[in-house]
Amino acid sequence: MGILGWIVFGLVIGALAKLVMPGRDPGGIIVTMLIGIVGSLLGGFLGQVMGLYGQNDPAGFVMSLLGAIVLLAIYRMATGGRRITT
Repeated sequence: MGILGWIVFGLVIGALAKLVMPGRDPGGIIVTMLIGIVGSLLGGFLGQVMGLYGQNDPAGFVMSLLGAIVLLAIYRMATGGRRITT
């Protein structure tokens, strides 16, 4: 899968992570999508490195989702739920 594919996949995972963890995110939808992309890449990479699954296995989807959820939870704790405004 190319970089663009990973970005689109991360956006979908970010949206799913947001559905699993409802509530207000301090950074809004853009930050949530970026966290989804990073979490997807991180979770997918770690699962493959640990040998939990191979490329194109459905377990990669689950690990990507877990990675995005964990990063979103860490982000919420780090910002203390404050809404960031520009």
